[in-house]
Amino acid sequence: MPLISLRLPLVLTFTVGLLALAGCDKEPRAPAQQESAATPSPSAQGPAAPDDGSEGKIDRSHKGSKMPDITVHDAKGAKLRLLSLVGKPVLINLWATWCGPCVRELPTLDALAVREQGRLAVLTVSQDSGQPDKVAAKLSAQPHLPVWLDPENDLGFFYNTGVLPTSVLYDAQGREVWRMVGGHDWSGADTQALLAEAK
Repeated sequence: MPLISLRLPLVLTFTVGLLALAGCDKEPRAPAQQESAATPSPSAQGPAAPDDGSEGKIDRSHKGSKMPDITVHDAKGAKLRLLSLVGKPVLINLWATWCGPCVRELPTLDALAVREQGRLAVLTVSQDSGQPDKVAAKLSAQPHLPVWLDPENDLGFFYNTGVLPTSVLYDAQGREVWRMVGGHDWSGADTQALLAEAK
C-alpha cells in the first residue's frame, strides 16, 4: 500500500505534463472537448482551445489581483520585468506558435497596439518552450508586437487557465481587471468597452 501511494503522485504529475504538451493545436477542437472558460479551474487536460478557438470568455473572478513579479526576455537576452510597466494599463497576451486561435488573433492585437499607443501597453508573451526564431517569424508580420519569451511558462502557470490564448488586462496600478480566456477579435466593437474598464 505505501508503494502505491508514493507512485500515484508521480504518475499523475507525468500524465498531466504529457497532456499539457498536447495543448492548443493548429486546428480548433471539436465541441465535445469544450472546456468552460467562464469559470476556469485547473484542468488535467492542459491548455486547450475553447469552442472553435475564436470566442473567448471574460473571467472577472481575479479582479484586483496584483500583477505577478515575473520577468520575460527576448531572443537577444534583453529582460522585461512586468512590474516595470505599472503606471498605465497593460494587456498581457499568452500565446504559442502551435496554437491556431493564438496566431489568428495576432493581427488584431497588432492593430490594437497601434490604436492604443501611449494609452495601453500590449504585451504578447510566447509560451513556446524553445525556438525563439520560430516565434519571431510568426510575429514578423506584426511589427508593433515585440517578441517576448516565457520558455518556462511562468505566466501560464501563474494564470492557470488551462487555455491558450489567454489575455489579462491590468489597470495603471497593476491590478487585474479581467481575463479573456480564449481567442478574441481585438478589432471588434466590444473591445473599447472592455478596455475602458481599466480606467
